Amino acid sequence: QLQLVESGGGLVQPGGSLRLSCVASGATLDYYAIGWFRQAPGKEREEVSCISTSGGITYYALDSVKGRFTISRDNAKNTVYLEMNSLKPEDTAVYYCAEGGSSCFVGNFGSWGQGTRVTVSS
Repeated sequence: QLQLVESGGGLVQPGGSLRLSCVASGATLDYYAIGWFRQAPGKEREEVSCISTSGGITYYALDSVKGRFTISRDNAKNTVYLEMNSLKPEDTAVYYCAEGGSSCFVGNFGSWGQGTRVTVSS
C-alpha cells in the first residue's frame, strides 16, 4: 500500500524559498500521479499542483502560485518535489501530498501524507 511522507516545511521570510518533498514507500511511485495540496488556518484544503506519472504533464491549480512554484518528480528516488520561490505570507499553510491514481484530472486523491507546515513571516 502506498504511503506518502512530506517534509521540507519550515519558517521562511517573505521572498524566501523552500523545497518540499513527498517520499513514497510501500509501492512504486511510477504508477501514480501526485498532487500537492494546502490548508491554511481557518480555510478549506485546496489543490496547489499535480504532476503526471511520467512527469510530462504538470498542472497548477492556483493562479497565485504560477511562476513561483514548480512541481517535479524523481521516480528513481520515489519522490515528488514542490519548489516554492518568492514565498508570500498567504502561502502559509500545511502542505500535503496525495496520489491521484493514474491521472491528475480524475479528482480522486488518496494516501494522504501527514503534512508539512510552511510559515511565511518576517
